Amino acid sequence: MTMKKIAVLGLGKVGDLAALLLHESGFEVTGFDVRIPRREKAYAVENIDVTDKDALHGKFAGFDAVLSCLPYHLNIEVANAAYAAGIHYFDLTEDVPTTKHIIELSKTSKGLMAPQCGLAPGFVGIVGASQIGQFDKCRSVRMRVGALPQNPTGLMGYSFNWSPAGVVNEYLNDCEVIEDGERKWVSPMEWHEMLYIDGVKLEAFTTSGGLGTMCDTYLGVVDNIDYKTMRYPGHMALMNFFFHELLMRERRELAGEILINAKPPVDNDVVYVHVAAEGEIEGRLSRKEFVRGYRPIEIAGEDRTAIAWTTSASVVAVIEMVRDGVLPPTGFLKQEDIPLEAFLRTRTGAFYTQ
Repeated sequence: MTMKKIAVLGLGKVGDLAALLLHESGFEVTGFDVRIPRREKAYAVENIDVTDKDALHGKFAGFDAVLSCLPYHLNIEVANAAYAAGIHYFDLTEDVPTTKHIIELSKTSKGLMAPQCGLAPGFVGIVGASQIGQFDKCRSVRMRVGALPQNPTGLMGYSFNWSPAGVVNEYLNDCEVIEDGERKWVSPMEWHEMLYIDGVKLEAFTTSGGLGTMCDTYLGVVDNIDYKTMRYPGHMALMNFFFHELLMRERRELAGEILINAKPPVDNDVVYVHVAAEGEIEGRLSRKEFVRGYRPIEIAGEDRTAIAWTTSASVVAVIEMVRDGVLPPTGFLKQEDIPLEAFLRTRTGAFYTQ
């Protein structure tokens, strides 16, 4: 199944950059959004109301693939439309129920169904799987990611450079882990720990969705797997107060509005990635670490935020690999099945090596 023409839904910072990177990688791209961008784009743009199911299903004829950069709650219908059209589907979701729905579609899909292709889940799982593969027996993999302002202000020390609805979802939904060989669900914003990257003190705590399908893949293989979000110290306590003592967990949409109004996006951000695995190699205990701090870079003559380029580069690299035959053309794609070395050799994945 060839892949040349691709639809990109949602032209925010991540979607716009993903569409541009796809265009520069040789794809014929059409971007769809409820608003027409003010500035002319290098790719074609069409107006669409993505909440209109009939309009959505009618747009995919003639495309080989669709990439959804929409809020997580809209992705199920996009996936249904891609399935009905018999084309490849990619998204950035961290939402567990959405992924489970897509797994069911993939059992009879004509194209590849590939959710969770962003940063976490996504790139962090590719790194984690690469580390697991280096051990004869792996006892633990700990994955941490934090998208933060470089120059935090206020007690929260945060800015909402990512979808506030997605962040609220991660903070409130239960988290899947493997602990001592058993698969478990644990509460979010717990298992608190402190760590340092480049001399910067950070805290980490459980959040939902970051592991993707890794608990399915490694149950019985790796004794301990967990994912945590990193923030500046003090953030977790404030968020627990906000959601639980003030009962904002019962009003998720309003919670997102309040938070982004208080802490709007910033241009000078940083994405921290900390993946560490331990296990045995030839009978000796060893530890592997992948620790990076990604900052804004210039792409196509414009400065791009760290969260925008790390997220968009991850999914575009995966799409390149599918087009080039490195990854399978049908079924369900697990992020842990993507080889890190091949990912970094793609035109777009190479951004991660800078």
